[in-house]
Amino acid sequence: MKISCIGGTKMCFVLSVSVCVVFFLFMPWIRYGSLTPQPLLACNLTCSNRYFVSQLEVVRLSPHGHNQSHRLQGWKKYSTGSGRKDVRHVKERLQIGDVFIAVKTTRKYHRSRLDLLLQTWISEAKEQTFIFTDWEDQELRQKVGNQMVNTNCTAVHTRQALCCKMSVEYDKFVLSSKKWFCHLDDDNYLNLRALLNLLSAFPHNADIYVGRPSLDHPVETLDRVKGDGSASLKFWFATGGAGFCISRGLALKMSPWASMGNFISTAEKVRLPDDCTIGYIIEGLLEVKLQHSNLFHSHLENLQRLPHNSLLQQVTLSYGGPENRRNVVRVSGSFNLEQDPTRFKSVHCLLYPDTSWCSHKKPSS
Repeated sequence: MKISCIGGTKMCFVLSVSVCVVFFLFMPWIRYGSLTPQPLLACNLTCSNRYFVSQLEVVRLSPHGHNQSHRLQGWKKYSTGSGRKDVRHVKERLQIGDVFIAVKTTRKYHRSRLDLLLQTWISEAKEQTFIFTDWEDQELRQKVGNQMVNTNCTAVHTRQALCCKMSVEYDKFVLSSKKWFCHLDDDNYLNLRALLNLLSAFPHNADIYVGRPSLDHPVETLDRVKGDGSASLKFWFATGGAGFCISRGLALKMSPWASMGNFISTAEKVRLPDDCTIGYIIEGLLEVKLQHSNLFHSHLENLQRLPHNSLLQQVTLSYGGPENRRNVVRVSGSFNLEQDPTRFKSVHCLLYPDTSWCSHKKPSS
């Protein structure tokens, strides 16, 4: 009996040592989770702010696909190493369906201005263009259907009325699935091809605010939102008269000061008009810099100075009002000044020569 117990003890000891040896040999694999190395999981948009990739890239870079190590190398080009998104080398494939185009107008311009836009550039982007007005115009409703948005704002040209319309524009865009929000006035011609070319240079889910300032210096105002109004705040803003665009990523960050009527209250606090308030929220509060672009143009500029050979590369054009009707772009084409005082028809026919009402016209001197 004593010998049997000793033998059993020796067997137990040997067995224990064997188990320990096996555990020790395989411990590195157990420590890292598996005997078979697993593919690295691809980072998505929320896992790190050091890397940026568009939604198309997220779909394409499946974590369980082949060549994972090669694919992961592509992610590094979006990193600056400082935790900020690098938007300089990203080219995103955009279609006009990715853009939400808002045209601000008022009742008295439905015939004189909107009819021209509907005949020209809006005809090429009917489903993407929404007309924000202050009157339920049945004739316009028949032409564009639900693309006309009655904001129920007043028709007077005051800060409050302008901010009221901008507030509705913003909320309508947020409810859409579009990648870009672009605001225009009813005296702008929008070159859709040039717009897509410009916006394709930026990722829509980065912080992008692009347009043209109307001043040669930043605006300075008292900070009544973040502060108590005793300190001043300087910021640039893109003039609404020339048009501007905001990426969806940035627009969503504006929500605390812009959504569900907050835009109006923000504007009232700082006592600024609609386009200035946009700049205040983006540059002043969110600290995102305006991307200055000379491709946007308003009636406040000398439009005749635009070089003829670069006309079709501009994103927006405009024309002078009653006080300066001669302030239009210089363009030769199928219409003379009497037939086409804004020059929008002539520009449109250069961009879309197959338009039915362009082909039958003969050049006029």
